[in-house]
Amino acid sequence: MSKLFQKVAGFFTNRTMVGMDKAGNRYFARKEEVDGIMKEKRWVAFKGEDDPTSIPVEWICWLNGQRKRAPTPEELAELEARRERVRQNVALLKKEEEERKAREGSTRKVINTDKVGGPDLKSFIQQFPGSSEGGLNPEESVATEGVRNSKEKEAKKAKEAPESTEPTGSGQTFRPGTWQPPT
Repeated sequence: MSKLFQKVAGFFTNRTMVGMDKAGNRYFARKEEVDGIMKEKRWVAFKGEDDPTSIPVEWICWLNGQRKRAPTPEELAELEARRERVRQNVALLKKEEEERKAREGSTRKVINTDKVGGPDLKSFIQQFPGSSEGGLNPEESVATEGVRNSKEKEAKKAKEAPESTEPTGSGQTFRPGTWQPPT
């Protein structure tokens, strides 16, 4: 019982506040002995509602032990400024892209879903000689049709004459308990 009381009392007296983030969450650490080994326990006391998504990445790394030292206020300010510069660069690039598209007079209808537009299917289909909209003359079309038919005939012959007598695995003739390994 006394060990339990010591742990509870130590939880409140033996903790050290390591830092605070801009959301007001406070971060604590304490050293305690576990199985004869001194370990550092780290945790966060949320300001208001317990919302783990409000914890900055730097503090998450510290809580998980990926960082030895807690992030300093200067480091947090520098990283926040960097994130803001990245946001501004992204906005600038989006604006430049929209201006470029407006100058080009793109014929595609632009739907702002923050997704990349799909391919132009007509130009894709025209690349293939057998397509109905492709630019083939009738002679080439007849020649490719003859080649296609001969390939289809070869495939039919291959289907009619099985290559081996081994089961094909169709499952239609399977009977449980009858399979024997080949000898």
